[in-house]
Amino acid sequence: MNKYILIVSIILTILFPAKSFAENRSILSVEELSIQVMPELAYHPNDKQKDHVPLLIGYQGSMVNNSDQPQTGKIEIPLPMKEKDFRIGYVADYSSDLSKAYEIEYIIDHEKETISWTTSEEIGPKERYKFVIEFYSDSLNVKKDRKSLQYKFKSFADIDLVNVTITPPSKAEKVKLSPAPSEKQNHGGGENTYSYLYQNVKAGEEKNFTLTYVRSESKPTYELINSQTNEIKAKKSNSLAIGAFSGVSILSAGALTFLFRKRKRN
Repeated sequence: MNKYILIVSIILTILFPAKSFAENRSILSVEELSIQVMPELAYHPNDKQKDHVPLLIGYQGSMVNNSDQPQTGKIEIPLPMKEKDFRIGYVADYSSDLSKAYEIEYIIDHEKETISWTTSEEIGPKERYKFVIEFYSDSLNVKKDRKSLQYKFKSFADIDLVNVTITPPSKAEKVKLSPAPSEKQNHGGGENTYSYLYQNVKAGEEKNFTLTYVRSESKPTYELINSQTNEIKAKKSNSLAIGAFSGVSILSAGALTFLFRKRKRN
C-alpha cells in the first residue's frame, strides 16, 4: 500500500466554446491551496465500526477567472483513491461573496482516480472561485500507541500560495514533525498546529512531511471536544458560543482557513 498521497494533475474543462487543455488552464489559474492534515480528528459520518485510526484531509482551493468573459465549468481534481478505506466526506463551493456554501453533487472516476463537479455559479471575469473537499482514509501507520504518517504533496498546477497545516490530535504526546516548522510557520491556530507556507509552487513540485506521535486515547479529537461541550452545557444554562468544530466548512475573510464541518445535526 502506497502511504503517500499523490496529487498528479488538475483538469479544468470549461463548458464554453471548445478549448485546449492549455487554454483552459490559462482561463482558471490556481491562486491559493490550503491543505489540512488532521489525524484522529473524527470518523467518517457513515462509520459504524470505530475500531480504526482515521485520517481526515481537507483541501480548500481558490481559482481566478483570467478571461474577460463569465465561465461555468467542470472542475476535475485527482485524489488518493487507492489509499486504504478512502472515502469522500464533503464537497462544496462558494458564492462569489462567500456568503453561501453549496454542497455539490460530484462524480467519482475510480479508473482515473479523480473527483469532478460543475461550478454552482457563473464565475465572472477576474472573480475568484473557491471550493472545499474533505476526504478520509486509514493511511496512518499504527503500532500500539505509536502513530506515524508519511504525507507527500505533489503540486498539480502552478499555485501562487500553498499552505500545508498539520494538526496532531488532542492528547498526543512526543510529537515529532519533519521538516521542523520555524516559529514563524507555527501559526495555525493552536500550540499543536503546524503550518507551512510556500509561494510560487510549480506544477510537479513536491513537499514531504513525516509526523510521529504517541497517543493512548482511542476517541478522536472531535468526540473529546463534543463531550467537554456537553459537560459545560450541563453546568450552564446560558447559550454557548459556537466553536471551531461546528457549522459548515467556511472560508474566513481574506484567508483560506479550514474549519471542520459538524457532522451531527441536533
